[in-house]
Amino acid sequence: MGSNDAWIGDAQPYLTPRQAGEPDAWSMEAAARGRRGSQQLLAVEEVDPPSLVRDFLGVGPREKVVVRRRLILLDDEPVELADSYYPARIAHGTRLAERRKIPGGAVTLLAELGFTPEDEPLEDVSAATASPGQCTALKLPPGTPVLVLTRFTTSTSGEPMEVSVMAMTRHLQYRQRKQAS
Repeated sequence: MGSNDAWIGDAQPYLTPRQAGEPDAWSMEAAARGRRGSQQLLAVEEVDPPSLVRDFLGVGPREKVVVRRRLILLDDEPVELADSYYPARIAHGTRLAERRKIPGGAVTLLAELGFTPEDEPLEDVSAATASPGQCTALKLPPGTPVLVLTRFTTSTSGEPMEVSVMAMTRHLQYRQRKQAS
């Protein structure tokens, strides 16, 4: 996707559980723009989380988390790497910890497990130089900058449930909502 493509970012569809047979949020978002969105599941593994993930999820220093690593494609071209981290206490024994796609996506499964995401997650956006692995996966030349979006999601009951770290090549625009004071 070229940097001049307008793409208004909205986290809400990614936080909404899907109905049976309904496509995932990325496929729907791309289709609304006349494009085809898909993804490849690269890995599902138990890992020592990065400190920002550990801190948000509230896991102890020796606790592991489950990470689902995906390559996000737009019209069969890679545009994003997405790593979603879940506390092992939530993921163990569920499809979150299995190396297979989850019908309706993780948000649907989490809702089935009693973890409905809050309406307004915290999103942190930064830029970085793509790592060698990111360059390979995203078909980028060395030294290419990527946008890094980290979404911290808490359940409606206040429990931290997911951290997603997305390194992307696309241009994002965000609409801000004014909150009543």
